[in-house]
Amino acid sequence: MTGARLTPLGDTPHARTLGDWRADRLAEARAVIADIAHHSDHLIRLACNVLVAHGETAAEREEARVLLVIVDARRPVRRAQRENSGRDAE
Repeated sequence: MTGARLTPLGDTPHARTLGDWRADRLAEARAVIADIAHHSDHLIRLACNVLVAHGETAAEREEARVLLVIVDARRPVRRAQRENSGRDAE
């Protein structure tokens, strides 16, 4: 490779785009968690997974883990409630 100049990844336009993309996904995940009452459990789980993997602080990652456990724990209750309401209708 003659004439090719290697630059650190942080100096390339592609790296800046990846950094912007990551920041945008973190902002979206935080927005979902901040307004949790208006989002589906599926979207909340996705947001938690993003924050667990890419959260900026250990506290943010831990809080996302705890919320993920809570959301997953209530899923069987909702399923049972739907099944029970279906039996009542028969």
